[in-house]
Amino acid sequence: MKTRKLGTTGPNVSAIGLGCMSMSPVYGPTDDATSTATIHRALELGINFLDTADIYGAGGNEELVGRAIKGKRDQFVLATKFGNVIKGSWADGKGYEIDGTPAYVKRAAEASLRRLGVETIDLYYQHRVDPRTPIEETVGAMAELVKEGKVRFLGLSEAAPETIRRAQAVHPIAALQTEYSLWTRDPEDELLSLTEGLGITFVAYSPLGRGFLTGAIKSVDDLAQDDWRRTNPRFQGDNFGKNLELVEELRAMARQKGVTPAQLALAWLLTRGEHVVPIPGSRRIERLVENAAATHVQLTENDLHRLELIAPFGAAVGERYPETMMGALNG
Repeated sequence: MKTRKLGTTGPNVSAIGLGCMSMSPVYGPTDDATSTATIHRALELGINFLDTADIYGAGGNEELVGRAIKGKRDQFVLATKFGNVIKGSWADGKGYEIDGTPAYVKRAAEASLRRLGVETIDLYYQHRVDPRTPIEETVGAMAELVKEGKVRFLGLSEAAPETIRRAQAVHPIAALQTEYSLWTRDPEDELLSLTEGLGITFVAYSPLGRGFLTGAIKSVDDLAQDDWRRTNPRFQGDNFGKNLELVEELRAMARQKGVTPAQLALAWLLTRGEHVVPIPGSRRIERLVENAAATHVQLTENDLHRLELIAPFGAAVGERYPETMMGALNG
C-alpha cells in the first residue's frame, strides 16, 4: 500500500483510507461481525486510516470501530468528527443541528474518546461549520484538546476557503474532508490548490459517488427501502437515468483497461494531487480488496483525457444532498 503524509507534520497514512459510515445502517442493514472483519482485513492490506464520526449510528459507529481496533490501536490513524447534533428525523429536515461552541467541542471529544475506548484521537474534524460560532472559537477549543493530549491533529469538513484560512491562523489544520469524485468535482474550483498550498491533506469522502460509480447500482430498486440514498437527488427520477449514462461509459472504459469502475474512479482521484486521500466506504472485504488495488492502476494521459470527456466538471445531474442539507456545505 502506498502512503501519503497527513498534513505537514503528521504520520504517513495509506493512500486509500477506509470510511466506516456505511458500517452503520445508513445504506441499509449492516452486520457488526462483517464490519469488524473488514477493518481487520484493511490493516492486513496496509490500510491504516480509519474515518468515523459521532453522528454515524448515533455514536454506535464509533463504538464499533473502537471494538474493532482494540489491541491494534497503535497500528491505525484514527479520525472522527463532531458538530452534527441529532435533533429529529431526516425526513422532516430536522435531522441535526450544528454546534461548534467551545463547550460542546470539549463535551463531544470526551464522549468520542469514551465510545472509541482510546486515550487520544489522531485526527479530530469539525464535521460541519457552525455559522453561529466564529471558526476561531471552535478551532481554539480544538487546539486546547491538542494541548491536553486528547487530540493529535485537527481537521475541518466541508469548509469554505476563507474559513480554512481563518482556522489555519489559529492552529495548523492537517486535513480538509470534502466530497470529491468523478461526479462531484466542485473542489477543483479552489479547495484543491488552497489545501495543497497550505500543506493540508485533502480527504475525499464519497469518492465512488455513494456507490453509484461502482456500476453495481442499476436501479433505485437495488437500494434497500431504508437506504438514505433514496432521498438523494442524484438517485431520484430522471436524474438517476442520466447519471447512469455516465457510469455506463465509465464501465466501458474500465473493461478496456482490465479494471473495475471503482478502481478507475479511485485511481483518477489519486492523480489529482499527492495530498489527496480518498476514503471509500467499504462494508465488505471483497470491495475493500478491490478498492485497495486501485493504488496500482496506472492512468495514461490518454486515459485522463478520456475521463475528462466522460465526467467533465458538473457532469452529474442533481444536487449532492437533499435541499435541507445543502446549506451546511462549504461553510
